Amino acid sequence: MPPKSKKPGLWSRFASFFRGRGGRLTVDGRQGSAEITNPDGGALGSDHASTRSAPNFSLPVESSTLQCHESRAPIGQSRSESDIVEHLQSAALSMSNNEGALQQPSHYPIPLLQSHNNPPVSGAHDGPTPFLPSTSGPSEPSWSNRPLTRTVPNLLLPAGSPTPQYHGSLLPIYPSRSENNMGESSHPAALSMPRNENIPRQHLHSPLPSLQSFDNPAPSGAHGGATAFFPGASGFQVGAFNVNVNSAGDRSMDGWELLLKKAAPNALHNSSVRYDAPKCDEDTRVEVTSELMEWIEDRNAPQRLLCMTGAAGSGKSCLQQTAAEKCAGSDILAASFFLSAGDPTRNTVEPVIPTIAYQLGRRNESLKWMIKTTIERDSLIFSQSLEAQATALIVGPVKNLRNAGSDLRSLPYVILIDGLDEAEGEDRQAELLMAIRRCLLVDNLPFRIFIASRPELAIYTALQPGGHLRDLAYHIQLSDKYDATADMRRYLQRRFGDIGLRINNPNWFSEDNIETLVRAGSGQFIYVATVYKYISTPRTSPAARLKIILTWTPREGQATRPFEVFDRLYTNILLDAKNAYEAVDSHHGRDFLLLFRTYHMEVPGFKLHAAVARPVDFAADVLSALLSLEPQGEETLISDLRCLVAFKRDEVWYELHLHLYHKSFSDFLEEPSRAKDLFVPESRVYTHLAKCSMQHILKCPLDLDSLPAEWEELPLLELHRESLGRAIFLLPFSLGSPRNALNEDEVVGFTQSGGWQKVDNLAPLLCPVDRWFYSYCEAWICAVHEISGQLKDRKPETAAVILAFAKKWVDDRKRWKGEDRGLEYEWDSDFSE
Repeated sequence: MPPKSKKPGLWSRFASFFRGRGGRLTVDGRQGSAEITNPDGGALGSDHASTRSAPNFSLPVESSTLQCHESRAPIGQSRSESDIVEHLQSAALSMSNNEGALQQPSHYPIPLLQSHNNPPVSGAHDGPTPFLPSTSGPSEPSWSNRPLTRTVPNLLLPAGSPTPQYHGSLLPIYPSRSENNMGESSHPAALSMPRNENIPRQHLHSPLPSLQSFDNPAPSGAHGGATAFFPGASGFQVGAFNVNVNSAGDRSMDGWELLLKKAAPNALHNSSVRYDAPKCDEDTRVEVTSELMEWIEDRNAPQRLLCMTGAAGSGKSCLQQTAAEKCAGSDILAASFFLSAGDPTRNTVEPVIPTIAYQLGRRNESLKWMIKTTIERDSLIFSQSLEAQATALIVGPVKNLRNAGSDLRSLPYVILIDGLDEAEGEDRQAELLMAIRRCLLVDNLPFRIFIASRPELAIYTALQPGGHLRDLAYHIQLSDKYDATADMRRYLQRRFGDIGLRINNPNWFSEDNIETLVRAGSGQFIYVATVYKYISTPRTSPAARLKIILTWTPREGQATRPFEVFDRLYTNILLDAKNAYEAVDSHHGRDFLLLFRTYHMEVPGFKLHAAVARPVDFAADVLSALLSLEPQGEETLISDLRCLVAFKRDEVWYELHLHLYHKSFSDFLEEPSRAKDLFVPESRVYTHLAKCSMQHILKCPLDLDSLPAEWEELPLLELHRESLGRAIFLLPFSLGSPRNALNEDEVVGFTQSGGWQKVDNLAPLLCPVDRWFYSYCEAWICAVHEISGQLKDRKPETAAVILAFAKKWVDDRKRWKGEDRGLEYEWDSDFSE
């Protein structure tokens, strides 16, 4: 802050002088600031005919802020009031001598500010303190006699930041030779103000930092060590001053360069990180590849969206890569995007639209210019919704191209998106699908879009009846429609043959070995690909590794883990599904892993009792009711596991059962050394089934005193009747199972609540109509008797009640089965042992 003037009225006299000539001098003693305003808002002494107005600066002397405002001319700061007064006198003299039409401007350099980080050596400069002191020694000013105006970046250099940034604004500059070689001069160009010849020459030797061209940035240390004029600055601090310059718009950012920053180069089909990406072998997946390419090449087909869903490891990415390479070879590939959960640059949907826009613009200069211009008009477009981005960066430019007379059918038209399920957030996956539907599948745009994904919630829901893509998409269900067994066999034969050539032993494997591996693969290509990768590892014996694969049995502490890749895959998928399911408030208290393991154990059938020769299977919807899940609760349970499992109806009873795409997934679930914390032992499942059965029987809203004569006449919904029948049949087997951690208190409670009496009333109605109960009635009564024996020492009263019912049912069973009347039911032949 300049000290108070020792000459009374000094600042007032200066203010009066400038005001008399249409200008204004404003001095704020409290803030220690002073500013001169030119009559027309331009820089003081600017040439009206040849120069544009410069940003005008107010210079706070004590408040440590140099602000840019309209119609303010820089007045500078030096170390004392006398320096400031001297500059004001010089400015006043210039105005006095140039009243009326302003003359050719003299070259009065703006006083300079001292860098906070590099304080000057005392006496290093003759004039005002330099803004950024030159490290190359004194420089000779080389001034042009003709003012030149060009755009100079606004000064915004953050204190302590090594990377300057800038924004566009207009500032008049004077080059040393010409505009083009200004940055090459050994004498930095100066910002100049008109001067009078009487201005002390000591001020002419304070060089300004050189002005750096945006298009041709100078290398560090250029210009003889002179500091560049803050290229790229966005805010800075000099000495005690914070400098902030704001402009009306950001013209310095090139739209195409901003697009490149938002795109994901790793997601391209030919990206270096995807070098040697998996693709279909010759003579494999021929049928499905043909169907894909026929759809892609048929531009008159009504559906312009192809969705291919399939289990994890079914070969979706291989097929996408193959399609991408074929399309690129035919010059019809417009864009591709391969998502990957393991790559942070392409594991979200955010870069999808920018990356597609980049690829479209790369192939067409007109589109590139339109996309670039769009971004420059709205550089915040990338923070908007995917639909807004697609409209602005793809739909708008393509429509403009069409309106300009271009034939859109000449453009590459195939857009491939692989691994939608790999993107974070189901809501974002759904947003991308909706953006594609609303933007890219309308208005006769030329694109044909191929999306591949596991059948997880976002795309699964969109493709189901009532889903928004149901009628718009051509849907290929890869795991269901195509059997890859023959292709897997050909793959192993070719790969094993190549190994034989390498080791000079064509007989190192047998065809039986290949058949065993193909069966274990369950039609999923990932299995045989993993086997080959393990066997072909360098510096190992292929024959020895093949033997490990064929005979491997997992156990705790085992060093050899040929299927570790599957273990990681299954662990990640199960954990994600568990977290998503249990996060739903209506699922509070449910154990996802226990519920899923219950359905999984039903796949081969429940092994209930030694006397029950056949595993017992339950329809999935009946099991859901028994487990007290909501209608279709089984589908909700596997919402995030559809890449591994599905519910399908069998061909005999047309009942819904869990289907596993991978046999190796079942192996994983059943082996604690592989599943680790995700492992659920069978004993927990049987204990849970016993508990659910007791609750289901007790909650049954039936009046036992007025039961109908037939089971089908019970006043219950059909599903409830079936689940009640399953509960009655399961109860003694699950309670008496040696794998069940029997909760004796729960059995006591069930007995005291009249549970066994309900069973006694319902069993005669159930037996004739339930194939399992009818066939294993004797084993069922035997299991009840065993429960009584387990409880007789600790819960003798409860044991006595159960034993009494068991003895009664031994006598009743012939009546239940109709044997006392010579009846024979259809179950006799179905379950004959």
